[in-house]
Amino acid sequence: MKLNVAIVGRPNVGKSTLFNRLVGKKLALVDDRPGVTRDRRENEAKLGDLLINIIDTAGLEVAEEDALETRMRLQTEEAISMADVIFFMIDARTGLTPMDEYFANMVRKSGKTTILLANKAEGKAADGGFYEAFSLGLGEPIAVSAEHGIGMADLYEVLVKHEEELIAANGGVDPHEEALLSADEGPAVDVAIEGEIEDEAENILPYDPSKPLRVAIVGRPNAGKSTLINQLIGEDRLLTGPEAGITRDSISVNWEFNDRKFKLFDTAGMRKKARVQEKLEKLSVSDALRSIQFAEVVVVTLDVTKPFEKQDLQIADLVAREGRAIVIALNKWDLIENHQEKLAEMREKANRLLPQMRGVPLIPISGLTGKNLPRLMQNILDIYDVWNIRISTSRLNRWLNNVVGHHPPPGAGGRRIKIRYATQIKARPPTVAVFCSRPDALPDSYTRYLLNDFRDHFKVPAVPVRMLMRKGDNPYAAKAAKRKIH
Repeated sequence: MKLNVAIVGRPNVGKSTLFNRLVGKKLALVDDRPGVTRDRRENEAKLGDLLINIIDTAGLEVAEEDALETRMRLQTEEAISMADVIFFMIDARTGLTPMDEYFANMVRKSGKTTILLANKAEGKAADGGFYEAFSLGLGEPIAVSAEHGIGMADLYEVLVKHEEELIAANGGVDPHEEALLSADEGPAVDVAIEGEIEDEAENILPYDPSKPLRVAIVGRPNAGKSTLINQLIGEDRLLTGPEAGITRDSISVNWEFNDRKFKLFDTAGMRKKARVQEKLEKLSVSDALRSIQFAEVVVVTLDVTKPFEKQDLQIADLVAREGRAIVIALNKWDLIENHQEKLAEMREKANRLLPQMRGVPLIPISGLTGKNLPRLMQNILDIYDVWNIRISTSRLNRWLNNVVGHHPPPGAGGRRIKIRYATQIKARPPTVAVFCSRPDALPDSYTRYLLNDFRDHFKVPAVPVRMLMRKGDNPYAAKAAKRKIH
């Protein structure tokens, strides 16, 4: 069984630290300043032998109706409604505050099972706050230290007890397992991959279609990344607003499109490196870069009213250097009047400013209205197939013989460079090793010629292709060495 457990409390009491402790990884950003977490984050966690679904939430704050803090609180209230159990956390060193009492009353009204955690309980300085916590009326508090792992055994015992009570209240049936069983009913469907290219040497399937396709949404601040994901999944899952830089953590969201599973990653907006001075923003950008490294397809989101600024180009180049498949989403298309003229202008700029990813898909979309989002998803699936392409060695060498015969490599130092054969050594991204007699003397211009012809011949647009020039073994080297010995 997996209990849904939400960690709530006022800002800076240690919710994200506890989340990281239970998950076993530093997924959530942690800093000394309050209000670092804004979106709710979910992940599978383990406490002893107990598997739970843990939800980290933004710090509860009282604010005006249109304020960012109010929108953050709505996200926390949604997490409370999803939860089976609530961890209500206070700072035992600071003691109770009026805000703790206000939000404890809100949690009590939810009617959900609540476990009171007095965090930062290491040392005698926390004793006063621990005993004050009894006055909240949420039962006996558990003294824990999320930073040092103190009190995890006590927390496990209480959580197991609540799990047993939940099953007993449901007539001895695990409600989560029952939901899973009902969801699994129905005819089994065989998944077939059409049009896959068979590798004659290894006969390896390009990818496993049952695994979620990891897609990172990246771009400058206020380009509409969170709004785009909310529109895709059809709910206000991520915090949005007119303020730039709302998103700090990279938040993953599971979703299905046309029976295909996706894991979407919302990331913090990336500004120019010179402008990133604060520690927290550096952490946010590092988290976004990590999302790119673990993604399979990256959607670079441009604000079409200010497209292809220097930072947009640097982000796209970074994605290409990481070897990820790329799609460019021209967001806020609903603000454009002359659509055809603007799209032609965008294509010209993309070809001129991003020559290393010639043919990259440019999809005009509106994250606000949902315009062209199915087209965006189809292009993501198409470019993912290209990124996974495998070409047999025989096909590669037929191509290589033709292209070298049409335009042989130039001589160097009065000696001819012999290009012998090529083979694909990996996919994701496609990587081809070309063996020749003198790779160090082969001009870069000739390598680019081979690379461009490879893209055109095998229809591999946009995705990064790595072509490595290698020197083959000399079959006469052993004989020459033997003659020297004798």
